[in-house]
Parts: sequence; structure tokens; C-alpha cells
Amino acid sequence: MFKYETIAEEIQSRIQSGEYRADEKLPQEMELCRQYDASRITIREALDLLVNRGLITRRRGAGTYVKAIAGEASDTEKFARSQQFGGLTSDMRGRDVTTEVQQFTLLRAPKHVAERLQVPQAAFVCYICRTRLVDRKPHVVEYTYMPTDFIPGITEDVVKGSIYGYIEQTLKLKIKSAHRTVRADMPTEEERIWLAIGQEDMPILEVEQTGYLDDGRIFEYSKARHRADCFELHTVSIH
Repeated sequence: MFKYETIAEEIQSRIQSGEYRADEKLPQEMELCRQYDASRITIREALDLLVNRGLITRRRGAGTYVKAIAGEASDTEKFARSQQFGGLTSDMRGRDVTTEVQQFTLLRAPKHVAERLQVPQAAFVCYICRTRLVDRKPHVVEYTYMPTDFIPGITEDVVKGSIYGYIEQTLKLKIKSAHRTVRADMPTEEERIWLAIGQEDMPILEVEQTGYLDDGRIFEYSKARHRADCFELHTVSIH
């Protein structure tokens, strides 16, 4: 990895952690040169990379700023490349995020799950079904499958909190990217209960995801099914 790429990764991490917030101005180039012991050319290359990733923007005569889409979520959950793995706990920082665990078990991977995780069909995987609530209001039901060989030690305490936090902070693995498909659907009878929809004519928005570590291993296959009034999709398109 070139030095400018390492610097870009560090700044991106600081954006995703909330150290640099939405619409906040980044330090001047000379200050970044001092912080990272790098030339102005290297710093500019790092910033160019972050511009191309849709994380920051240059304002003529004003400096470089974190894009608003990369900041903390508001009352609705926001998905963007800039904050794709903060998870709900991180996205809703400052609000009361709780979890109701519907199912947590080991099972043999169904065929479609084995194909997505690229594991043998007979392999055991960790299966988690949980409802996430924000300020006591149900927002999303998550159905998650994870391999057990390099994602070990998941407990109910982990499941009730931030699984991504456990992967990165406890297992010291780096979550890198995801392939996602978003579609509209109607809730199942169980989801009507878990999401407090009742018989209301409300659709759900499903985000199907395959998640990758920085070494290319697949660590997750999941479907997150959101109340339609608790979800917005935000993207950044780069020409």
C-alpha cells in the first residue's frame, strides 16, 4: 500500500468513527503534512482518493469538508459508501439502541447461504435473527449468517450489542466492503409483530448484503428488513 493510500485509510477511519463530522472542515494541507509526516503531493493524492470515494468535497476558496452524507444519521438510517459499516449502533450515536434477539444458534448452512458465504453446504454457521430498536421504536429485523472458523466467540451479549464492533475491536479484523441489493417487500406475519406494524398497509425495505474483510474473506451474509418509515437510502455516484 502506498503512503497516500495509508493516509487516506486513516482519514476515512476518522470520518467513520465520527471524529470528523458531517460538514466539518478538514485540517489544512500543511497541517496534514505535519500530522502524517508527508509531502503536499502525498496529502493531495490521499485527499483526491477520498474525493473519488465520495467522502469529502473541496469548496473553492474555503477548503476541504466532510460530505454531509458521511455524517451521523438523523431520524432515519442512512446508507452510504462513506459509512457502510458503522452499523446501527454507530449510526444512531447518542440515541438509545437496543436489541431483541429472536433466534441465536448454530446451524448447517442452507444451500443459498453456503453459496453466499463460500463455505461447504455441510458447514456450521452462526445464525442470528434480531430486532433493532431506536428509542424503543422497532426499526429493522436482521437475519444474519456468519462463518464460525474466523468469526468465533459470538455470545448473546455480543448479539445484543454491536456485532461489527466485536469483529473489529475484539477480533481485530478489518471490515472492508459489501455487495448490496435493496428491494421493497411486504412484511411477514412475524415481522408485523416484531416491527410493531400490525395490520397497517406498510411495506418494508430489504437490504440483502454480502460483507467482505480487507483480505477478501466473506464474513457475513444478511438480510435487513426495515420499516419503510425508518429507512432512507443515500448513495454517492462518481463519474
